[in-house]
Amino acid sequence: MNLHKKTMDDVQLRGKRVIIRADFNVPLDESLQITDDTRIRSTLPTINRVVDEGAKVILCSHLGRPKGAFEPKYSLAPVAKRLGRLLGKEVIFAPDCIGPAVEKLVAKMKDGDVLLLENLRFHTEEEKNDDGFAKALASLGDVFINDAFGAAHRAHASTVGITKYIKDAAAGALLKKEIEYLEGAIANPVRPFAAVLGGAKVSGKIGVIENLGKKVDKVIIGGGMAFTFLKAKGMEIGNSLVEMDMLDFARGIEEHALSRGVKFYLPVDCVVAASREVGAETKIVPVQEIPKGWYALDIGPASVKLFNEAVQNAKTILWNGPMGVFEIDAYARGTMAMAHAIADAYALTIVGGGETALAVHRSGESENMSFISTGGGAALELLEGKILPGLAALPDRPS
Repeated sequence: MNLHKKTMDDVQLRGKRVIIRADFNVPLDESLQITDDTRIRSTLPTINRVVDEGAKVILCSHLGRPKGAFEPKYSLAPVAKRLGRLLGKEVIFAPDCIGPAVEKLVAKMKDGDVLLLENLRFHTEEEKNDDGFAKALASLGDVFINDAFGAAHRAHASTVGITKYIKDAAAGALLKKEIEYLEGAIANPVRPFAAVLGGAKVSGKIGVIENLGKKVDKVIIGGGMAFTFLKAKGMEIGNSLVEMDMLDFARGIEEHALSRGVKFYLPVDCVVAASREVGAETKIVPVQEIPKGWYALDIGPASVKLFNEAVQNAKTILWNGPMGVFEIDAYARGTMAMAHAIADAYALTIVGGGETALAVHRSGESENMSFISTGGGAALELLEGKILPGLAALPDRPS
């Protein structure tokens, strides 16, 4: 799958001021220490390439959801520090992302210098894709590289608006890799192609289920959304998560899959708890025997075995969504077992971002997956077959 957009290979970088839109939206703990720097590490190939070309690197990103004003807990200062360590060189940190103070810092830069701008979302204009803000940001550079896959599904000033003012724009190495893996897996998968879908709600994955349903050979459904499918078959699911307005949709999806010869797997047993409280009484039951008033919070050992068997002969596996409430140890086994099973399969394995990436990280299997997406929402929209605004805004490669 070749990206039809301009990439870094298509633009002249030497001696230029290069603005890189990165996704440094990393998790921080109470003391503002970074707990997972995957997103920072993922952008290193792009940053290093621009540094090696002898250009000036101006990085910009958002972090969290500040309300359009400075909030210390959303400052990118910890990112500047970690990035400096990873690059082995000083990263200059700007007090803002536009304005005279920033312009002064940019004017002082030498080739090979790296400057990180403060959180773009400290300005409400960023998310509104405000023209004036985009122009002010664009005035800092000569070339624009979008490497923020995690923000590519947003039409913001730093992903879309800026391309109006910097014509020399291209996709970075990470953005290119994300698109090629995710689009490639769907457009032209090595078969058998299995989709493992989990997470809480069917409604959040409607587009993905519909789009993938036409392309896969097997669908495996776990997580909270499985109980909407089981309820649609007329089963008693106790107090488990269910979307009553999705029952017809769930029934239709399964019937449609089966009519096309797609193998369709649902859990056969589950871990149920008397309440959602940590430490509640739990037991393992077949799905036909979920007690009234109990909550199903993970897939059971028989489902793990079934799903494991189902993915073993697949050649392409796409996994999006955990199998249970994996944040609580008592209900993490299904998700962890799925991570090990997918990692052990002789297949191209693609993990959707967000919660699924976190689960794989916790299972210790990150190194054994072919590709782990850095973007949750963006990966979902791409798998639904939607156009990502941040990608659409980049110029096409001359044919």
